Amino acid sequence: MEFYFVLSGLLVGFIIGLSGVGGGSLMTPLLIMGFGLPPAVAVGTDLLYAGITKASATLFRGRLGSINMKVALILGLGSVPAAILTSIFFISPAVMNHDVGVFITRTLGAMLCVTSIALIFRKRLQTLSKTMFRSEGKAQYSRITIATFILGGVLGVLVTLTSVGAGAIGLTALLVLYPHLPANHLAGTDIMHAVPLTLVAGLSHAVVGSVDFQLLITLLLGSIPGVILGSSVAHKMPETLLQWIIGAILFSVGLSLIFQN
Repeated sequence: MEFYFVLSGLLVGFIIGLSGVGGGSLMTPLLIMGFGLPPAVAVGTDLLYAGITKASATLFRGRLGSINMKVALILGLGSVPAAILTSIFFISPAVMNHDVGVFITRTLGAMLCVTSIALIFRKRLQTLSKTMFRSEGKAQYSRITIATFILGGVLGVLVTLTSVGAGAIGLTALLVLYPHLPANHLAGTDIMHAVPLTLVAGLSHAVVGSVDFQLLITLLLGSIPGVILGSSVAHKMPETLLQWIIGAILFSVGLSLIFQN
């Protein structure tokens, strides 16, 4: 069984390094449906897994210069406080002692469906945004900055509850808000922003006991080499094909979770 966990970490880590997607949207449903973990434990373990894995990707991408520090900071100013507040009100021991498995599973399924749609139609959304954000100036810059801050807050709530959203949804929104920045730089920015967010959310789950640390270490044995490999070949893979494949997988898994008994 440990071999399959390492292999799962390797594959998901590779996809994270390649596209910025996969920490929550692939690993969490895999842990629930493939290995039978309780939903709360799957979310909590995956959050710390994603945080450490994406930290490795951030170091690698930082050397390549594909991170926009200013955008990552604005996102973090919104997401980290939102994650802390969500943890206080929704991830408390009193709440987690109740049967929240069905709620987490259904919410996770809905988030996966939204994520898949955002991923598949990312190019069209980016093209549309270029016509919407043609004007420049201080007013336009202020609106984009506020929208980025709000985006961070929304991601903080969603990621803390389901571990999904920091990758595909966050990156898609950044492509819409910043259509003139290179997609590879926005992917690196999104990965960096996800590090403090997932670590804060994951530690909140650890406090209430919904993290399997032995499983976490096993997953990381595969994910860190995987994310380095994925980051190194990110420029060589056909982006559109990758989006459609991952999007189709996420949508089918999302529907399975929504209608799971």
